[in-house]
Amino acid sequence: MTTHETTALPTRQMQPIRNDNLLISFTTEFLRIWDTAGSRAKPAAFWRPTPPADVLPGYFPLGDVAIDDHDNITDRHAVAVVCEAATPSADPAKGSALRRPDDYELIWQDTGSGSKKDGAIWRPIPPQGYVALGSVCSDGHAKPSLNAVRCVRADLLIASGLAESVWTDKGSGARQSISTWSAVPPSAPADEIHLAPGTFVGLKSYSKPANFTIYSLRIPIEIDVNARPAVPVLADVTPPDLRVPEQPAYSARLPWFIVKDPQLTRRQQLSQSPEYLLQRTDHYQLVGHCHNTEDSNKTVRWVAPRLQQNDRLRLFTSATLIEFGAQWQSNLSQPFLFSARLNNDFTQCEMHSNEWLNPAPIEVAAIVAGNSSMAVYLTQSDYKLLRADGTQIGSVVSYTDGKNLHFSVYTPPQPNATVLPAEAAHMQSATVEDETDNEAAALPTSTELPVTTDSVP
Repeated sequence: MTTHETTALPTRQMQPIRNDNLLISFTTEFLRIWDTAGSRAKPAAFWRPTPPADVLPGYFPLGDVAIDDHDNITDRHAVAVVCEAATPSADPAKGSALRRPDDYELIWQDTGSGSKKDGAIWRPIPPQGYVALGSVCSDGHAKPSLNAVRCVRADLLIASGLAESVWTDKGSGARQSISTWSAVPPSAPADEIHLAPGTFVGLKSYSKPANFTIYSLRIPIEIDVNARPAVPVLADVTPPDLRVPEQPAYSARLPWFIVKDPQLTRRQQLSQSPEYLLQRTDHYQLVGHCHNTEDSNKTVRWVAPRLQQNDRLRLFTSATLIEFGAQWQSNLSQPFLFSARLNNDFTQCEMHSNEWLNPAPIEVAAIVAGNSSMAVYLTQSDYKLLRADGTQIGSVVSYTDGKNLHFSVYTPPQPNATVLPAEAAHMQSATVEDETDNEAAALPTSTELPVTTDSVP
């Protein structure tokens, strides 16, 4: 997985990603450990991530990085590095997030390859309950330092598959054989990211093993939930004015590497916007209102358009990688291999029932009692993506919820009638959820109204 960009990153502190007592950040600084210069094998170089002590104190690599050429990758490549949090795990029985390896096992060395300098590749042997996410290269044939890498507690990781081989020593003439591989994360569950560490794993053969477990990092997606807007209620025969709330109902905090920013390179994202906010703002929209001045009941019908548009949704997904209704996953052209998914409540859709793709208008039928008023509302949601500096990416994507209708009824008090305070307005409101049979439930019996129906397609 080779990524080359010529723009160097400014060095500055970024807020780390946290999972329990594990801190995850990223470095663009590397030390070349060994390369294939002089060898008959295809070109490759092995690099040690070296997080700067003044910017990322206490951070360690998860393993070394294999690149299938000899070019310098410092300031042109980024990889995850990890640190133990100052506060312990939420579960004291779990212990520390990181441990150094107990020892190393030799996988391969360059003897017989003709390379200009000696090198070897080693497998870290992790303590029980921990996992090594990558192999380690040595300059020479001696074992690396036990502080060259850190192993991660197993519950913070997810078992993953193997990508295509990064490099093999085939043709080198070395006495041993080796192939190097990277991880491909599985599909992520709701509100989680699976991130391949960007390291390599060395195997003592050229063929892809049928059963070999490699691991990726598990990262939770942080979602802030605020109060939803209050349902509108008729206090008179005229519907109240509706305003869009200033505070979003949901905000999902997304790390930079899972968002495609059309105006920033990946390096610029890391330095300028290490976090993005996907905000959802909900507001009620009036579908229709009827003031029935007659003594008898009256049937009324309304039609409300849906705001979701397939073309706009596709443009948003293409520009940002974020896809509503399905997990979004990087492809091989991206600097990082990952999978991610937001929960169904946030995205308002399910894997097998995606209302984002339903353009049909919403039809509502209701029976309004004599001498009363009725207003019907539905919820609309606006999604927008913001950089760390508050600037917006692309246009707003909107969604109309046709499965939840809110009915509000107002019956004026009778003239010259004595009205108790608790009965003063005779106001009734109800929210109807339509999930399966497209029939709404009856309104409260105290309104003495017939059943209202929502013929949502």
